[in-house]
Amino acid sequence: MANSSKQLNREGERPDFEACQELLGYHFHDLELLEAALTHASGAQHRLVSNERLEFLGDAILGAVVCEILYREYPNYLEGDLTKIKSVVVSRQTCAKISRAMGLDRFLILGKGMASDPKLPRSLLADVFESLVAAIYLDGGDAAARKFITDRIRDEIDLAVSGATLNNYKSQLQQEVQRTAGLTPTYHLVDEKGPDHSKSFMVAARVGEVDYPPAWGRSKKEAEQNAAFNALNQMSGGDQAAGNAG
Repeated sequence: MANSSKQLNREGERPDFEACQELLGYHFHDLELLEAALTHASGAQHRLVSNERLEFLGDAILGAVVCEILYREYPNYLEGDLTKIKSVVVSRQTCAKISRAMGLDRFLILGKGMASDPKLPRSLLADVFESLVAAIYLDGGDAAARKFITDRIRDEIDLAVSGATLNNYKSQLQQEVQRTAGLTPTYHLVDEKGPDHSKSFMVAARVGEVDYPPAWGRSKKEAEQNAAFNALNQMSGGDQAAGNAG
């Protein structure tokens, strides 16, 4: 193998590749790829046989798969919204979260100094997830890698989409009116008051020829969000208004 089978995991034991494959839901034809994906530079005989190169490839594969999922499943989202969601889903924080939840840390091959650290760096956990994506891709092809990614990233996509749209009323309004009328909302400053260091702004949303109830905010951005909320609320027949107090 590229890394000697004498390499040890952070418990000081030889890695249980069979248990790791069961965890991954994928069995390798070439176990060298799995071993390389699990090997941090600190535990490698040479950096070229660590998981750094695999991480480089896996990052690109993960990004491409997530982009395609978002493109296909969210046809009413604009490019900017898709970019924000994708950046959360493929972030090092998310990849590390997945690795930690899977328990991949017990299979990692690390140098003695790194192995003794009770809390592994987030970057290391993120790298091993991306490295495994690449290893599965090289071993089993595109379909295997896509299945591995999709099975583990689906919940993270749902969370990111919820986070991106929750309380982002401008985004919700834009999606709704583009879907139903093919239009783009605009926002108009109606009034402002207060001293320069503490101004409040009143903004109204307009869709086509229709002006919706204006709303106040401590900034123009906040006022626009509140105005979008008012528009959405009126469209749905509600009577709750946001930011109407001066």
